[in-house]
Amino acid sequence: MKHILITILLNISILGLSHAQTQPTLSLEQATKIADAAQKKALSENWDVVIAILDQGGNLILLRRMDGTQIGSIEIAQLKAKTAFEFKRPTKVFEEMIKGGAVHLTTMPITAIEGGLPIFKDGIIIGSIGISGVTSAQDGIIAEAALKAAGLM
Repeated sequence: MKHILITILLNISILGLSHAQTQPTLSLEQATKIADAAQKKALSENWDVVIAILDQGGNLILLRRMDGTQIGSIEIAQLKAKTAFEFKRPTKVFEEMIKGGAVHLTTMPITAIEGGLPIFKDGIIIGSIGISGVTSAQDGIIAEAALKAAGLM
């Protein structure tokens, strides 16, 4: 009986490990490709922005500040990425909710400004992107273009 229990526990452990190994992640290489696409879109529009990308743990994996972008956008881009990651939805959703009268959201620790998007792969969140530097709508255009170019949207 003891042998059977050990075998079952071992099989459960092995299954758990194999699941963890197949979980999609966001590598620095992928984040760089996303940032390159974001920068390409920004340059095509003559927009200077900060690009922040978080990994599957919600940690900063890449931060890029284009020449000429105001310093304040460094923090805002990261906050947009954090909100998109933690709530698994675009930051534009919160902006629209507040515009619609959900003023209670202003008391929450969120960044309710368009320009942050979660990044999903196979239905699992693997990171997020936050853009700041131009209008919130323009930030959102860049973020969306970057994820589309990377095949993640």
